[in-house]
Amino acid sequence: MMQFLNKIILLLFFVAGTCGSVGAQEKDTVARHDSLPAKTDTAVKAKAELKHVAKTRDKYIDTVARKDPRYRNPGTAALRSAVLPGWGQVYNRKIWKVPIVYAALGATGGLFVNNLVWYKRLRAGFIVATEFSKPLKEGEVRDSTGYFKLDQYVQKIFFGQNSDRYEILRSTRDEYRKSMDYSFVFFLIAWGLNVVDASVDAHLSTFDVSPTLSLRLQPGYSEMSKTNGLSLVMRIK
Repeated sequence: MMQFLNKIILLLFFVAGTCGSVGAQEKDTVARHDSLPAKTDTAVKAKAELKHVAKTRDKYIDTVARKDPRYRNPGTAALRSAVLPGWGQVYNRKIWKVPIVYAALGATGGLFVNNLVWYKRLRAGFIVATEFSKPLKEGEVRDSTGYFKLDQYVQKIFFGQNSDRYEILRSTRDEYRKSMDYSFVFFLIAWGLNVVDASVDAHLSTFDVSPTLSLRLQPGYSEMSKTNGLSLVMRIK
């Protein structure tokens, strides 16, 4: 009889524990579901704030542009100059800078093309010199077709009286290769400066440089030190 009662008591404890764990899991699940809307609301609020900031910025830019017709967007100016050199300067109404931009790009681009042409000529001469330096086998005739295709200046170097013409061609070729690389870098720098110039001009488009502003040195008397001296004075008329 006692064993039967013990089994019943153990069964009741087991059922009570199972119900408690199921209830705890249900509460935890409900709590998690309740916390999801809070996270969703936070994300929605963050997106709304970002949209508000973007709208405020665009509204500020539009307001400035309406109040001051001189205003130019720096991003637009930089993008246009990056796509087509001088376009940003035209957008900023600084057309007089366009010839300067193209003069810089033309000079650096011309140097690159010239160095590239001479590098190819000297490289071809060096290849021919390498072939001519190889010893001939008995009864073999050297092919001079490549030589006659060379530039006259390269032929002169190759058939000069210098015994080290092979080294001269190689060193001259290497020099033109370096010059070609440098001129390409200078071309990219000129293109980049064109973009920077357009962006800076756009930033300063509303900066007041009218004659009503004056900054000059003038003699004055200092009340604190009781001495005469020079003062840097800025006057706005």
